[in-house]
Amino acid sequence: MLILIAGFLQGTFMLPIKYARRWEWENTWLGFSISGYVGFPWLVALLTVPHLPEVFVNTSNTTLAWTFLWGLGWGLGGLLFGLGVNYVGLALGFAIVIGLTAAIGTLIPLLLVSHVDLASVQGTLIVAGVVVALFGIVLCSWAGKLRENVLAKNQNTSDAPPRRSFGLGLLLCVLSGVLCPCGNLGFAFGSEMRAVAAKWGTAAQYASTPLWALLALPPFVCNGVFCVYLLLRKQTLTRFLLPGTRRNFLLAASMGAMWLGGMILYGTGANMLGAIGSSIGWAIVMSLMVLVANLWGLLAGEWRGVGSRALRMMSAGLAILVAAMFMVGLGIR
Repeated sequence: MLILIAGFLQGTFMLPIKYARRWEWENTWLGFSISGYVGFPWLVALLTVPHLPEVFVNTSNTTLAWTFLWGLGWGLGGLLFGLGVNYVGLALGFAIVIGLTAAIGTLIPLLLVSHVDLASVQGTLIVAGVVVALFGIVLCSWAGKLRENVLAKNQNTSDAPPRRSFGLGLLLCVLSGVLCPCGNLGFAFGSEMRAVAAKWGTAAQYASTPLWALLALPPFVCNGVFCVYLLLRKQTLTRFLLPGTRRNFLLAASMGAMWLGGMILYGTGANMLGAIGSSIGWAIVMSLMVLVANLWGLLAGEWRGVGSRALRMMSAGLAILVAAMFMVGLGIR
């Protein structure tokens, strides 16, 4: 249940960016980066970890270094994620990025951390579920391309992405999908820090918070530097001071709160699932993110007026993703 809630939050956290009026992408994304990558993670860690400095001091330098490197890859992936979604839309961007992230982030810990025999019934169900999920994501991506073609033909549709930007957006999303699994790999290979936190009196449900706080620092640097560059180059820094934009700060903060909440709940749920949790949990979270993001995309009007063919294709992809989650879930038994 915690992992299901985490998937809902992760599929929802980017929705507020659509309603940040009079701000450019870099304004909202910087606000999210500050709240989601620095503010909330370290606040939660300070409130829930009794001896936070001791946890870092007693964690090996090797684990700390690898955690930073995984976080750096995750940060670059997250930056490309935000840019890619801005080009191709919420639904399609999530489908491509999460598809690759689900496959890589599920199979690598499955092979290297939990050491599940892929020839066993359990391993077969998990791998089959990931393959089925990828097929569903391909259908979602195909539907997104059909949507883009229809909207591009309608010059009066203000939210249609420019055709010249679709290829760039697609490339950004693919690169993001390759790098974003670094977040889960950092979690999977950071078990030492979770163990140290528990040893120093941290409750089991909060043992992963120091790890998330450290993992999130490189993403903040990557995203923050790029956003500041855009703010200066495009001269959009003053948009923070525009009248009537106070609600935008709350929207950006809500993005950070939902993102971190999803990560913490995922970490807690994965720990409860045992050694295989970082594989099983990741696959379920990623699939649910696509489902929720596409439902929000529908409600936000991204698919209005695109025709029945694209909608049928998207519906089929979502149904297959639901089936894939059940298949992966059966691998727990």
